[in-house]
Amino acid sequence: METDFYKTLGVAQDATAEEIKKAYRKLAMKWHPDKNPGNKSAEDKFKTAAEAYEVLGDLEKRKIYDRYGVAGLKDSGYSGPGNFDDIFSSFGDIFSDMFGGRSGPKRQTHIQGNDLRYDLGISFMDAVHGADKEIEITKRETCWTCDGTGLRPGHKPTTCPTCKGHGQVVHAQGFFRVQSACPNCHGEGTIITEPCNDCQGAGLIKKTKKVSLKIPAGIDTGARMRLRGEGEGGRKGGSSGDLYVIMHVEPHEFFLREGNEIHCLFPLSMVQATLGATVEVPTINGIRQLLIPAGTQPEQVFTLKSEGAPSLRGERPGNMLVKIKIIIPNKLSPREKELLTEFDSLQKARDIAHEEEGFFNKILHKFADANH
Repeated sequence: METDFYKTLGVAQDATAEEIKKAYRKLAMKWHPDKNPGNKSAEDKFKTAAEAYEVLGDLEKRKIYDRYGVAGLKDSGYSGPGNFDDIFSSFGDIFSDMFGGRSGPKRQTHIQGNDLRYDLGISFMDAVHGADKEIEITKRETCWTCDGTGLRPGHKPTTCPTCKGHGQVVHAQGFFRVQSACPNCHGEGTIITEPCNDCQGAGLIKKTKKVSLKIPAGIDTGARMRLRGEGEGGRKGGSSGDLYVIMHVEPHEFFLREGNEIHCLFPLSMVQATLGATVEVPTINGIRQLLIPAGTQPEQVFTLKSEGAPSLRGERPGNMLVKIKIIIPNKLSPREKELLTEFDSLQKARDIAHEEEGFFNKILHKFADANH
């Protein structure tokens, strides 16, 4: 019984060339000998699929097959797909696509420079107010002598003897033939035999450079600034990479920042807290006066509007939150002890009077309620 190549590939007789190729790829992957070692049935199916594709994938052979069948192909000189080497040789582009290879050389005419990172420590005040800084970096820049080509001026690259300029080499792995980048020219297809004297063929030279930064007000730890074109130089006409400056804000002895809010712990004497006072509080914008009401308690928080850090998005600055810390003296003079003792006695007498007055009022209310 004659083989039906359309049925073998699982396509209709009016299938397009792309549909036929897709169907063959699927079967070739499924029945490939390396995926089915020792499986004679898989090898036979692999060969049958290859034969069907060789016929249906060729426009002239397909016309003959459609009109005269396999006999017509044989009359025209067709003898089948041959052995495995013949199959891989005929359809190498399909197998290289399936297993990660590429046809033709991988040539990069423009190679962009690498991006660089710089970690910068700045003070708390520079972070909230902004500052102009200058940093010094050492990087590889495009060689001025060869303009990043790596070649001695007046010379040209030489065709790679390993891949003969293709940029790719073919490796046989069992039944596979896999293309990969040439290890000698790294896929370029050419090599440098006359390197530039200044960069020794690298296309880049190491230099130290000073870079100016304008740090915006309100920046915080972890923020990064991108300086375009300040990274490593490009090669073969490629553009330079970028420089990323990562900010690390140093802690402050008095202020603590959370987002755009500034927090501080402000000391008060127990007399100021008790009687009330107007005190001068340091802020990131200078000294501000804060009214402390009488009877202020420990850890009570007061808000100074818009005295926090500015917003990078142009929004209203944050607030400053002032938490009160009552300072208890640990050394007292005899007179101070005498006054505090007298104060304590007055406090106790007042509390007792309040308690007795409260008790008497309760009795009156109860008596009044009982006679109504």
